[in-house]
Amino acid sequence: MRAVGFNQNQPITSDTALLDIDLPMPEATGRDLLVEIKAISVNPVDTKTRKNAVVEPGQYKVLGYDAAGVVKAVGPGVKLFQPGDEVYYAGAINRQGTNAEYHLVDERIVGAKPKTLSFEEAAALPLTAITAYEALFHRMKVQDKVAGSWNAVLLIGGAGGVGSIAIQLLRELSDVTVIATASRPETQNWVRELGAHHVVDHSKPLAPQIAEMAIGQPGFVFSITQTDKHLPDVLELIAPQGRFALIDDSADVIDLRPFKRKCLSVHWEMMFARPVFQTADMIEQHKLLTHVAELVDAGKIRTTLSDVLGPINADNLKKAHALIESGTTRGKLVLSGF
Repeated sequence: MRAVGFNQNQPITSDTALLDIDLPMPEATGRDLLVEIKAISVNPVDTKTRKNAVVEPGQYKVLGYDAAGVVKAVGPGVKLFQPGDEVYYAGAINRQGTNAEYHLVDERIVGAKPKTLSFEEAAALPLTAITAYEALFHRMKVQDKVAGSWNAVLLIGGAGGVGSIAIQLLRELSDVTVIATASRPETQNWVRELGAHHVVDHSKPLAPQIAEMAIGQPGFVFSITQTDKHLPDVLELIAPQGRFALIDDSADVIDLRPFKRKCLSVHWEMMFARPVFQTADMIEQHKLLTHVAELVDAGKIRTTLSDVLGPINADNLKKAHALIESGTTRGKLVLSGF
């Protein structure tokens, strides 16, 4: 089968940073589905893995942690799907990725594709939806108010893939006020269109902008990017006993001691933790993807697809990686078919 992989860590400007390769057809066992890939999207984790993953000599690592496709075969333990089903999912970082014609994935982290979306539109959703949903509702529990705080969530990095779906989920599934950060006119307009109540500029200090609203201190902060840069502002603007979630690896070390003064809770979100460690509640990802699909099909939230770059091949994936590394994208970049 055709796939795109790499066998050494290189800058994306290198001709061999990503390569078109041929691999054996995988076989579904256990609770795995064999999925024919119709579309994939590209995330920051793809670029980080390309730069840092250790690849055995003579082997290739296939990236890709978002996909939509059709189930072609199922393992003997599969209970939730059957051949012919259209699905979407984000895979697992410790397995081969979705940048291939066929892919194996555990059914417990797969959802039925939203019926109203194309494969391309669906492929833009899984990883970011799981990340946002888990961080907001499973980790920070924004449905439980912080006593005495402004019942608001500050999303640092609101225009990217995670922020774009987080805004919509918060508006639909909670009663919190949504404050999103964006620094350019086009990204500020994007987050407003998605439902942000307020927009602040993350190229400027955040705490004074929140204080100027004269409403109070937000009970929740979800830091999606550049956590180390914004952490002093977060510690100033967040309410006592507030809840802080983060997903990025922008700092080598984060000193948690300053969080003690306000008795803040800190929640790391890593959407691959459940599949990598085969946790007892791993099926929660199937459930939340099912919920997201229901919301999409009911017209309550929409895909965050921003651009389709062409078919799945090394050249197009290199373009996508370069755009992601520029830090200027909004929404999600998708590739479609081989």
